[in-house]
Amino acid sequence: MAALRLDGLEQLPENGAVPQTPEPRGSSRLLSRVDATVLPFLGGFGTYQRRLVALTWVPALLIAFSQFSDSFLLAQPKSACVRNESGLVMPSASPSTGPSPSRLLAPESLVSDADSANVSAPCMCSEGRFELQSGLQQNVVTKWQLVCDEEWKVHIAKFSLLVGSIFGYLLMGAMSDWLGRIPVLLVSVLSVLAFGLAVAFSVDVSMFSTLRFFEGFCLAAIRLSLFVLRIELCLPGWRFSMTMVASLVVVGGQLLMPGLAALCRDWQILQVLIIVPFVLMLPYVWVFPESLRWLLATQHYQRAKRQMYSIARSNGVDTATDPNGILSELERELQQKPRTSCITQLSSTRNLWKSTVVLCVNSLTGYGIHHCFARSVLEGSTSQLHYYALACIAMASCVVLCPVVVGFGRRGGLLTFMIITALASLLQLGLLSFLRDTLNRRFSVAFSIIGMFSSRAVSTLSIFYCAEITPTVIRGGGVGLVLASAGFGMLTAPLMELHNQKGFFLHHVILTCCTLLCIICIPLLPETAGQPLPETLAEGEGLLRRPLLPGEQHHLLARPEVREYSRVQDTPLHQAVNPSNSTAPSNSTANGVRT
Repeated sequence: MAALRLDGLEQLPENGAVPQTPEPRGSSRLLSRVDATVLPFLGGFGTYQRRLVALTWVPALLIAFSQFSDSFLLAQPKSACVRNESGLVMPSASPSTGPSPSRLLAPESLVSDADSANVSAPCMCSEGRFELQSGLQQNVVTKWQLVCDEEWKVHIAKFSLLVGSIFGYLLMGAMSDWLGRIPVLLVSVLSVLAFGLAVAFSVDVSMFSTLRFFEGFCLAAIRLSLFVLRIELCLPGWRFSMTMVASLVVVGGQLLMPGLAALCRDWQILQVLIIVPFVLMLPYVWVFPESLRWLLATQHYQRAKRQMYSIARSNGVDTATDPNGILSELERELQQKPRTSCITQLSSTRNLWKSTVVLCVNSLTGYGIHHCFARSVLEGSTSQLHYYALACIAMASCVVLCPVVVGFGRRGGLLTFMIITALASLLQLGLLSFLRDTLNRRFSVAFSIIGMFSSRAVSTLSIFYCAEITPTVIRGGGVGLVLASAGFGMLTAPLMELHNQKGFFLHHVILTCCTLLCIICIPLLPETAGQPLPETLAEGEGLLRRPLLPGEQHHLLARPEVREYSRVQDTPLHQAVNPSNSTAPSNSTANGVRT
């Protein structure tokens, strides 16, 4: 009776495993081996793929302009107070209702020596003259006088772009798995042109913040689509290097942004100049085909057939010679109906969701603690020094990240940079409290620079790592989750500014604890360097952890065995109760192999 009950429950998921349908026998598996058979047959990483990858770098520059435009559109002017005829500091007043000041004073001449007792009194903000140090003569803050009592609106405007990006990553990532990468890219480009140009003609700060939300939503969808397309175009040996080139292009856009602002002089012209070049992406719908990996993984075989012949012609490959029978197998599968997946299926997996959560926490921690280090090292500096310091550290991080990942792998590189981040944070929080003021400041700057450098590398590598772990059928949603987590980490900067840095120490301590937790979890991730991208959820489950050190003991199943193990009807529990099956090892249990 027990055996009968177990046989009746064979279709239910066990231990979090994904119910799998029987895979086709024979050579049908060739179509799912994109890196091993399909792409090499079509010319590998040939001229066709290289041209498309290069086309993904151009929008990265435009996205960088929009991403770092807040540093100029919402830059605070130099603080100024006024004195009345008696020489006393005027009480604070709204710029729109307070009296016009007689003259603008430098911060060091705010009050006279006789009135030094009145220094703590709030000063009145000037409504006539503003001094910007960002290269613009006028920006959003100066146009609508968002100073003093209105300063909180500046932080809300900063929130809007980041919150819009978070929603864009989550929603459009799932849509790219359902509809494809190119439809999401086209709709996002059209939308960012509409909302981005509308931002330049905002009539008040409320309209500006609302439109920036939708602009951030569309920019996130463009960045996500291009990132996934770039990953899926490359063979294993080219994925990381092509992604790092795109990261360097983004940093280059960050460095070029001050010159662009100085050239425009007005924030509306700057906004238009940033958005208008996105028109060049409209022809991408004809130049950029849909991802071949996504078409094969979702069984859109009719469209995949046309694209495979197009790739072969572009790479100069003769399709008449097909020793592996890829095209003949494709002909037999043309009648299959398309099958799409959703990121919500991640919750029914056993190992994949854990890896995704670890990378999400890594991304959030990296971007969140980056602000803590930045505040410590750049406190009291001018905005231009702050801006260029961040850009130079980002550039150095991308350059050093390449040899470290090549030498240690994805997991080893991520663990190395996370350990450096944790040490820098712990030393800054604990050791420096016992040092003298001068020595404290020097060590604080040194550890903060190291922490900014390593935390930036952690965030960049976490996003790329997730793209290699997540299967093609849900890669858009998986990468969207990690990018959204990075957005939550970026929110900590305007959040701390909104609260005038209150609770900053506790905030830093919590993120430091998160780095320690990440150090424990990173060794549990699978190593993906040189490995083919998983195409289905079953293959994603087959990415198992390998030993981090040469002498580490491990008893893990091989990838083909895991694919069979993920089937409910083939688990050791069912093998044990089936007398006709004698292949189960003696140490098998319902949860795997006992070690």
